[in-house]
Amino acid sequence: MIRIENATKKFGSKIAVNDISFDIPSGCITGFIGPNGAGKTTTIHMMTGVLAPDAGMITLNGIDIAKDPIEAKKQFALVPDSPDLFLRLSGREYANFMADIYGISQQERQERLDQLVHEFKLENDFDSQMAGYSHGMRQKAIIIAALVCNPSIWILDEPMTGLDPESSYLLKEKMKQHAEAGNTVFFSTHVLEVAEKLCDKIVMISSGAIKYDGTLDELKAQHEGESLEDIFLEVVSHE
Repeated sequence: MIRIENATKKFGSKIAVNDISFDIPSGCITGFIGPNGAGKTTTIHMMTGVLAPDAGMITLNGIDIAKDPIEAKKQFALVPDSPDLFLRLSGREYANFMADIYGISQQERQERLDQLVHEFKLENDFDSQMAGYSHGMRQKAIIIAALVCNPSIWILDEPMTGLDPESSYLLKEKMKQHAEAGNTVFFSTHVLEVAEKLCDKIVMISSGAIKYDGTLDELKAQHEGESLEDIFLEVVSHE
């Protein structure tokens, strides 16, 4: 579970995230949706310790990321919004680097890696330098490295970007399985159809403020007969 309480982040005079509060529960998939510049990535950066909030508190499985950042970071795996990381490493070297950080045993990581590399069809390229990968291949390597560590919280920032349909389907199935096992899955997306089909809960953000926080069924009940896209456009247009 992740809890955000009255978090605010400013960049100079610009308020990127303004006094937001919401919970991301275990056992379900929570979708984080909003237009470009709404504050999604800034919020994720605060959740993961990349940025410190100017006010408020964020806890991961009850651990305050400001007070105990190392222990808090052990609670989650992150797929960032860009896969252009550590490009001089091979996919395998990067995955092993991440597994070392999380203290995953050699036997456990190898079993997971063999399965994930096969499922995401990177067997022929996983030992090659990621600088030579396509965008989609880099995305798959970053996802594999996150999933091989397998902490209880998954934080995924636009994770389907660049994935082929088969890999996108596979990731969505793994997200469902992780949540069904009682874990926390939180992902941002611009693709409202994906959120509508995949999420149990929706958090909608616009101009740095939370516009909706609740289940998808509750949201649809408030806007009967409308698609998530229609609801989203309606909420964003009434600021």
